[in-house]
Amino acid sequence: MNAQKLDWLGWSILLLLGTLWGGAFFFAKVAVAEFNPITLVFLRVAIAALAMWCFLLISKQSIRLSAKWIGSFLLLGFLNNIVPFSLIFWGQQYIASGLASVLNAFTPIFTMIVMQVFSNEEKLTATKLVAAVIGVVGVAIMVGSDALSGASNQVWPQLAVLGAALSYAFAAFIIMRLKKLPPAALATGQLSASTILLIPALIYTAPTQQLMEASASTWASVLILALACTAFAYILYFQLFKLAGATNAASVTLVIPVSAIILGAIFLNERLEANHWIGMAAIFIALLLIDGRLTSKWIGKKQVIA
Repeated sequence: MNAQKLDWLGWSILLLLGTLWGGAFFFAKVAVAEFNPITLVFLRVAIAALAMWCFLLISKQSIRLSAKWIGSFLLLGFLNNIVPFSLIFWGQQYIASGLASVLNAFTPIFTMIVMQVFSNEEKLTATKLVAAVIGVVGVAIMVGSDALSGASNQVWPQLAVLGAALSYAFAAFIIMRLKKLPPAALATGQLSASTILLIPALIYTAPTQQLMEASASTWASVLILALACTAFAYILYFQLFKLAGATNAASVTLVIPVSAIILGAIFLNERLEANHWIGMAAIFIALLLIDGRLTSKWIGKKQVIA
């Protein structure tokens, strides 16, 4: 079965989620200056998990805690939080955020491939694959040549961010198996599992001094990262899966750099150049192609890649 098209609610969620995660790159860049990646990942998921439990309590929602669901939450937390957050935070210590956003934009491509190989839910089409490539090119154009100029000198950090994108793709397959759960319960289970899995690594790194000496601005970045860019964002993300499927949900990584640049123009008075507009246009076309709206009128039945 192919993914649904995005309706107005789906587009709204996609754009809001892209804005939240676009801001996450900035706040992570601030926080990683004083916290090592493992500590930052732990703080992000632990604070978010606590917030989600409070939300479930207030809204009187429940969460399934059988052995089957706990195992699924642990796997999802590992693939969708621990691995990608750690790799991205580590990579951001050595490469520019713009380059990281380009590499992260490979997530829809990897998701299409994983869903093609492991699931019957969504099939890979030539149109979708071309669309995802257009999206990556659009991101590259938008961030500009300056962000990509040092790419050849930092191979391992780049591979780390690509590894994060691949981890997100495998996580999408797990989410498709769990999408019947309410988004808030799914987010709570994932974030709680991630917190538990990270405790041994946190003990090993012993970040007590970092925690005591961190500045107020760093803690503010961590709180925004945890509450807005993680807890609230994952409720939106899992809802998007329900509405539009894995590939459309993964396309949020194409929106993230757009939102980051627009936020910079609004709040930092950064100027929008020609490459920004060209890149954003390419990304918008890619999103419409992935969604199927530009081709559904002319192509009756798309050819699925075998």
